Amino acid sequence: MNALDLLKERGFVKQITFEDDLYKAFDEGMVSFYVGFDPTADSLHIGHYIPIMAMAHLQKAGHKPFALMGGGTGMIGDPSGKSDLRKVLTVEDIDNNVAHIKKQMESFLDFDESKPNCAQIVNNADWLRDLNYISFLRDVGALFSVNRMLTAECYKQRLERGLTFLEFNYMLMQSYDFLELNHRHNVTLQCGGDDQWSNMLSGADLIRRKDFQLLLTHDGRKMGKTEKGALWLDPNKCSPYDFYQYWRNVDDQDVEKCLGLLTFLPMDEVRRLGALKGSAINEAKRVLAYEVTKNVHGEEEARKAQQAAEALFSGAAMGGSVPTTEITEADLAEENRLLAWVAKVGLCKSNGEARKTMQQGGLSVNDEKVTDPETRLNPDQLKGEGILIRKGKKSYHRLKLA
Repeated sequence: MNALDLLKERGFVKQITFEDDLYKAFDEGMVSFYVGFDPTADSLHIGHYIPIMAMAHLQKAGHKPFALMGGGTGMIGDPSGKSDLRKVLTVEDIDNNVAHIKKQMESFLDFDESKPNCAQIVNNADWLRDLNYISFLRDVGALFSVNRMLTAECYKQRLERGLTFLEFNYMLMQSYDFLELNHRHNVTLQCGGDDQWSNMLSGADLIRRKDFQLLLTHDGRKMGKTEKGALWLDPNKCSPYDFYQYWRNVDDQDVEKCLGLLTFLPMDEVRRLGALKGSAINEAKRVLAYEVTKNVHGEEEARKAQQAAEALFSGAAMGGSVPTTEITEADLAEENRLLAWVAKVGLCKSNGEARKTMQQGGLSVNDEKVTDPETRLNPDQLKGEGILIRKGKKSYHRLKLA
């Protein structure tokens, strides 16, 4: 019998997240799970017996239990189901209670270290008591919505009588416990009483937010935004050359992170490239741009984009996969202003922006600055390879006759 069916049959289960995934995990091998116990007294009581029995059943089914002692959270007190503020215990009281509870646990769970699923007792004091509060607020607190927290059952009753900020932190601390246990011991399942449901959901959500994060720059901005909008994977929406150029020009401080997340390079190579300084970091950026473009558009397009970029920056020919627009003589007869075509091909968002860019010396045609907004194009200029329009240092577009 699957371990989850066993727990259901015996009446342990009321609510589950990702039920299908949990069935699959129990079928595939040993699952590490935990239950938390706040050491508010020097003995367990009958209320602890149900979760301990669930732990014992899961261990007998081959899974690994972690009994988490709340040596850190016990200094705050869980407001769940409590109408009044708990007495704040001293560090000495808590440590004494933890020691007694550890001995009682040994009567229910198998702690034989020779077995792969031996029970383990851990204490969140190990990571909570010396936690830097400012770092915690920035790294964890920023991921919690106060509005959402206030809807949790564990806070509703206390809100009417007064909820202290001390207790309000409890959900963050318990969520952080799950994150730490996941990182330290590969714990992937949290079990607890129904009154802990809000806290358990928050812990699962914290792991999702911290470990499956958005791709952000070092200063917290979302990556993948360009002057033309989103950095699309579809080559019809973003050419392989523009895609390559985006990664070629990421900030120095983001290179190692992007190499780790977006390529299949071995981590030793990722760290070597990420450690490069000064002009040498350009080697890492070239590797990053090539590898990500190869993954998305294939090796041939990555090679063409790299060759085109290097040719452009060295002043060589305009081949490769430089973004190109082909126009007819009829198109040119209808509109021959350079600034209008600069906007049409997407180098600028509008004619007005193109005009301003030209007046400020930010636009070149075939490496010659063009500052007159009234500059016109003629068919002879666009024959053959056409013209190479450059905005700033990094944005290029080729315009040629069809």
